[in-house]
Amino acid sequence: MSDFTLQERTLGQMLDETVARFPDREALIYVGHDFRQTWSEFAATVDRIARGLMALGIEPGEKIALWATNVPYWVCMMFATARIGATLVAVNTNYRDSELEYLIRQSECENFCCIDGFLDYDYVAALYRVIPGLEEAAPGELHCDKFPHLRRVMSLRNMPHPGIITMGDILARAGEVSVEDYKAREAQVKPHDVVNMQYTSGTTGFPKGVMLSHVGIGNNGRAVAERQEMTEQDKLVIPLPLFHCMGCVLGVLGCVSSGAAMVILESFSPERVMGAIQDEKCTGIYGVPSTYISILGHRRFSQYDFSSLRFGLMSGSVCPEPLVREVMERMGMKAIVIPYGQTETSPAITMTGMAESEEHRFRSVGRVLGGIEMELRDPVTRKPVAPGEQGEICTRGYHVMKGYFNMPEATAETVDSEGWLRTGDLGTVDEEGYLRITGRIKDMIVRGGENIYPREIEEFLLGMPSVRDVQVLGIPSHRYGEEIAAFIMVHEGAALKPEDVREFCRGRIAWHKIPRYVAVVDDFPRTGNGKVQKFKLREMSKELFPNVK
Repeated sequence: MSDFTLQERTLGQMLDETVARFPDREALIYVGHDFRQTWSEFAATVDRIARGLMALGIEPGEKIALWATNVPYWVCMMFATARIGATLVAVNTNYRDSELEYLIRQSECENFCCIDGFLDYDYVAALYRVIPGLEEAAPGELHCDKFPHLRRVMSLRNMPHPGIITMGDILARAGEVSVEDYKAREAQVKPHDVVNMQYTSGTTGFPKGVMLSHVGIGNNGRAVAERQEMTEQDKLVIPLPLFHCMGCVLGVLGCVSSGAAMVILESFSPERVMGAIQDEKCTGIYGVPSTYISILGHRRFSQYDFSSLRFGLMSGSVCPEPLVREVMERMGMKAIVIPYGQTETSPAITMTGMAESEEHRFRSVGRVLGGIEMELRDPVTRKPVAPGEQGEICTRGYHVMKGYFNMPEATAETVDSEGWLRTGDLGTVDEEGYLRITGRIKDMIVRGGENIYPREIEEFLLGMPSVRDVQVLGIPSHRYGEEIAAFIMVHEGAALKPEDVREFCRGRIAWHKIPRYVAVVDDFPRTGNGKVQKFKLREMSKELFPNVK
């Protein structure tokens, strides 16, 4: 872990090195599409798209917002924008008109790229509603007072729409840019330039545009791949949305750095994931806890062959020990690795390894990754705490964001003058450097003057045999300031009453930590990447628990 060497290179240079090492190995496989490419074929497609974007007039530093599911050309567009010095703005596929309008305005993007739609939502129709004059504009010549920065709207598809440039148009124009001009453009790109902008998921407040660099996401993807011992012999199934760091950094860039093949699903389906593992003989899988819960609980789980699997990665929210054990046992994996981090840190700060002890594998989020500093500090005094004491997790290094776009005050609140980023998460570190997450400062419940951390109660309730997953939060109370509410998902066929939960807690945890209010739910409201939206649970509590005192 100490031999990690920071590599000062762009994503384009990173891809070039992989192509040189493994030109004829499979690079990209889109499940359900006739789209399979070797590394040399993938790079050729990237170059063609990049030259087409240059022909459209896209300049270095311009932003290209991409609103699409994991369709063919998503990953190609990610590297094409990097090659020409542009910034890819990843757009949540669940966004609707108001969020779309906010992102276009806040990001000041000059270019917007999308697919025709997803599920029952028509993306093109939404763009026509949100962007005045788009439908009447000549493709590539948009002038809109509402969004003065926006110049071009493009599509990853070939279906023609008024005012929108198709992927066919982009590819057809590649020949207008010489190889010499293309190479000269790429030579201008610097490793510390912003290459990717991820909007925070909006679990609280307005989303912020997190600016990430080539060095940040490139090295982070490589660090994670190295710790889980991924090589060119691996095939990784990526059922996660690419608009999130877990998909496009840990997944895509982990594969690019190691030469492993990317097996990508356009959208998540337990059966398509299981089919991809079996048919492509995948050796690894990435997912959030709900990904694995859906797979394990599928009625046809036993009909699929998982014998090729070697490892899995689980992150995004609390990873319960019973679930991790069940995944390893039933899917036959050598290990489940668990990283910890956030979008602002490219995203991983720590991670478990492939050969950890059970104590560290199941009860920690591993040790800090190479090239990264981490300290736990008192949230009030800002002084480091001793090993074993709870503190706010702070980090510094290549992986820290360049800032929030056009939000200097929010940036200064998060990253100090010495480069230390405050995560807002609480944890403890033992003498060996293993980190354990204990809660989140903003999630802390203050009940009658007592500070209570939901994470502690969630982990305790996961010990109930009938509990599949749980979220704990504070809801307003006139008497105590806040009361504890638990939202619980149960195993299939299990029954659970609120009194069962309270009885399980009595005498085993402090009385003031016992949930006063309990609701059994089918699922939790989530962001597009599977993160639980506690503010929506808080809104639900008003109807579920109308008589809070």
